[in-house]
Amino acid sequence: MTAAVPATSAPPSATPAPPAPPSALRPRVVARAGLYALLAANAATVAYFFSQAGFASNALIVLGRLSGLYGALFMALQLLLVARLPWLDRRIGMDRLTSWHRVTGFGLLWTLVGHGVFITFGYAQSSSLGQVDQLIDLAETTEGVLRAIVAMVLILVVGGASARWARRRLAYETWHFIHLYTYVAVVLAFTHQVAAGTTFTTSPAATAYWYGLWGCALGAVFAGRVALPLRRNLRHRLRVSAVVPESEHVVSVYLTGRGLDRLPARAGQFFLWRFLTKDRWWQANPYSLSAAPDGTHLRLTVKASGAGSASLRHLEPGTRVFAEGPYGAFTALHRTRPNTLLIAGGVGITPIRALLEELHGHAVLVYRVSAAQDAVLYGELRELAAAKGASLHLISGPPSPDPLAPDALSALVPDLAARDIYVCGPPGMTGAVLRGLRALGVPRRQVHFERFSLAG
Repeated sequence: MTAAVPATSAPPSATPAPPAPPSALRPRVVARAGLYALLAANAATVAYFFSQAGFASNALIVLGRLSGLYGALFMALQLLLVARLPWLDRRIGMDRLTSWHRVTGFGLLWTLVGHGVFITFGYAQSSSLGQVDQLIDLAETTEGVLRAIVAMVLILVVGGASARWARRRLAYETWHFIHLYTYVAVVLAFTHQVAAGTTFTTSPAATAYWYGLWGCALGAVFAGRVALPLRRNLRHRLRVSAVVPESEHVVSVYLTGRGLDRLPARAGQFFLWRFLTKDRWWQANPYSLSAAPDGTHLRLTVKASGAGSASLRHLEPGTRVFAEGPYGAFTALHRTRPNTLLIAGGVGITPIRALLEELHGHAVLVYRVSAAQDAVLYGELRELAAAKGASLHLISGPPSPDPLAPDALSALVPDLAARDIYVCGPPGMTGAVLRGLRALGVPRRQVHFERFSLAG
């Protein structure tokens, strides 16, 4: 079903983006420094309250209690990293925050395993029981220990489902459902800490600290993942206004709503979209904006790569949409140079096309496709490049020799080291381009990218 295409289908006159920050304190640096400082301050506070509680005579019990406390701190950090707080997301990006969440997940797993093992072996050392019998005795006689064991089992299940080999085999919805058990584990772990944690009750200040830490972590998740999306969707009431086939396998979906000029979306960002039809309302898919927001419409352009994306072609105008976002740090906020080089592969052109519309200064766009007929939105790109005085290079053909290899890229754009460089495409292409840019000596602060699985 199609409808009249909004005027945004033609390249609008671009709104100049704010100039690149002149200060060395770039937004991403400030956000990272803030996170590191917050983590260091909390780690020091945990150590202080632990020392105030006194040490057990058994060294294994001491190690077990300390690892349990830092496991609780890791768990709170895990919640913060996936809370989707706009301030952090715009500066660091959901893909990097998710990557950090995965890394700290290993820290959480090992500290909790250490907590259980050290405590069990420590108490067994002080009694006549074996380790298994000691664990059973603790679960039967000590309040909160059984809840901690259940929490540990849930963390192991979630960790196993998040391993790369398992993640590749699970549907996103299945993986997401399993991941929700993390919140059950958090509640069980917190009640265990309240019931059995000597450090928790050592002083009113320690009690207030732990309640405050958990309250802030859970509050951040509620604010970023529940309250803010609900508020924005109630305010803007997004609906499909038009569905436009771009080619046999590519479709653009236009959306409108109320007060979109107040929606803090920028070119290069993406949303998690739920199209509220009877067969799609439960699916949330990440798609980038393929045009810079103009205050009246949003547009996403999707290549059919599965049943979900293919079904977008059949959306009816007027369909209600629930959107979470905008997300991503793939924006002009992080520019450091007046000129840019945009490198796109395949349907990764969608956020790049939106960025080209918003960016000021001279831009070079290099668009890599297997065949010229696969170039999505190429007509728009030509018009937009001409209107903005940008250079557009469409590169098609076999992968070897690589037309984006360091030598070829530097010959195509001789001054690339003096530009900000935005890269979006399939993982293999993106990784190869990033390695090539490092080989060419392009400073990391000038290279911007997000994982194609989130941004595409």
